[in-house]
Amino acid sequence: MDFTEEQIERYSRHIILPEVGGKGQAKLLRSSVFVLGAGGLGSPALLYLASAGVGTIGVADGDLVDLSNLQRQIIHNSTRVGTPKSLSAKKTIEDLNPDVKVVAYNERLDAANIRGVLRDYDIVLDGSDNFPTRFLMNDAAFFEKKTLVSGSMFRFEGQVAVFKPRDGYPCYRCLYPEPPPKGLVPSCQEAGVLGALAGVIGVLQAVEAIKEILGIGETLAGYLMLFDSLRMSFRKVRVRKDPQCALCGENSSIKELVTYEEACELRAAK
Repeated sequence: MDFTEEQIERYSRHIILPEVGGKGQAKLLRSSVFVLGAGGLGSPALLYLASAGVGTIGVADGDLVDLSNLQRQIIHNSTRVGTPKSLSAKKTIEDLNPDVKVVAYNERLDAANIRGVLRDYDIVLDGSDNFPTRFLMNDAAFFEKKTLVSGSMFRFEGQVAVFKPRDGYPCYRCLYPEPPPKGLVPSCQEAGVLGALAGVIGVLQAVEAIKEILGIGETLAGYLMLFDSLRMSFRKVRVRKDPQCALCGENSSIKELVTYEEACELRAAK
């Protein structure tokens, strides 16, 4: 594709990278990424995906911007308190990069419609804050054959993983076969979370999504990246494909989306 003078200037630091170049930047501009949540994880991921020139970004979040969000949800600001997060994120992205088409989903997404939404995107990022939703996102991405970049955080620790079971790598259920019992794991609202931690994990999700789009570097698929902010340490743990996995195993038993208790809507990381 032919770049405008403005695009050449905007993406110059990408274009001079041999691993990206003009062809890679054109690939980014033609790509599409769906991000679940304009919350703690979605905020930094959305900003860097938009800055990179990902051509189409879908963002789903049914919540409104709250003052308590602004400690970590950097895509919003004080003037947008009370505004739907998906629309606030759309406004910020459009102001940041007019090359990006933003599709905002300010609605409930569930087992009935999530596959239809994911179908239109190349890569899926999950920034949800509860296990039932993560399983729903994993299963939907599996059935739609989409690469899933998953992130989570709790207090001072975070995790990032890439799931590509269609390429022989494990899925989320290979790591966690079923959601934990209700009430066993406290939410960030109950336990707290370091605001800057969301930036680290969300940016790592964006990095992995961009690498997948460009086909460069070593994939994180097959591993779980653990980050401890108090020790300032990263640790990469091998995750093996479970041949008995109920979703991606040889004799899978899950043939359609499973909706667990509490998965009444897709919520962003708080």
